Amino acid sequence: METIQLRNRLTQVKSKLQAGQLTLGFIGGSITADSRVMANWPEPVARWFVETFPHARITVENAAIGATGSDLAVFRAERDLINHQCDLIFIEFAVNDYNTPSEQRMRAREGLIRKLLADGRSELVFIYTYCQKMYEDMSQGKVPASIAEFEELAEHYGISTVWVGQHAWQEVMKGRMTWDEWLPDGLHPTHRGSLSYGHCVIAYLEKELLTALDAESGVIDKTIAAPLNSNHWGHVSTLSFDEVQLDGPWMTRRAAAHMHWVDQILSTSAFGAKLSFSFTGKGLALAFDFGKKSAEFTYKLDGGPAITTCRDRPNWCEDGGWFRIYWIADDLKDGLHHMELEVVHGNREECTGTNFHLGLIGIVK
Repeated sequence: METIQLRNRLTQVKSKLQAGQLTLGFIGGSITADSRVMANWPEPVARWFVETFPHARITVENAAIGATGSDLAVFRAERDLINHQCDLIFIEFAVNDYNTPSEQRMRAREGLIRKLLADGRSELVFIYTYCQKMYEDMSQGKVPASIAEFEELAEHYGISTVWVGQHAWQEVMKGRMTWDEWLPDGLHPTHRGSLSYGHCVIAYLEKELLTALDAESGVIDKTIAAPLNSNHWGHVSTLSFDEVQLDGPWMTRRAAAHMHWVDQILSTSAFGAKLSFSFTGKGLALAFDFGKKSAEFTYKLDGGPAITTCRDRPNWCEDGGWFRIYWIADDLKDGLHHMELEVVHGNREECTGTNFHLGLIGIVK
């Protein structure tokens, strides 16, 4: 498979640049997220736009969050990308979706694509980075499944793709950089590795954007293709905290600075505190400000058996700050459902607190 697959012509992006204003959107995991040293691959890409189009005002909306996948992104798309009127959106989830079951990640990805394309403003590009679990496939010249599935969607919706992980791999094979200069932990690129990713994206942009506008056809087809999967998550929504019934010492508060991806959280630190709500749809997910000091919870859906969560807390996990999604169900019968929840301690060595900070109630319709 070629590193760069050209499928859409970025005609609207060219027009925006010619008019003098463009908003770039980025969404993905930690490889794409803003960093304090501004060293990840979106930075050289954004700087290329500023350098190449000095007459244009370039705005950057980086909505990437570490340790999150496309299943959370589909709920965040409207708030963090669509409402900011992004013109060109780079999507990077081949790595963070790697361990998600195929059907679930394909529903989420297609839902995300359809939400972003719905108003006809945004043009999309898929970016494929690298994790060590892709090594066996790539060393045998195969395309890892997480990337191959993205390619199905890219072909169907006419979206260009840039396999930056393969570009960096080839740079190592040619002796242009060492493996440890690229990816010492098998996942997170160094500054040099991120620059390699950025250069690959820039090579794609040079192919697409440094061509004459008059070479393009004047008519832009904004029709969205029929869905590949009829169960895609393109119609997700969120439930307002105002619709939640509370029992115990709860408060709604402004999210902390490290959780700027949500406006408010529904919060308690009292195990035994309860909440309940009803919703109409066929799936339910909750997302939290999560960490080692987070409580677990017991829940009942539609009066069914009580289920108590037991979420892992990796060594890199801090006391809080991980915007983590938890799926209650994604294959319910479409209709009215009722959820009851009680906060519990967790009673495990790695569970060092009882903070319950709910940031999002996601409904699949």
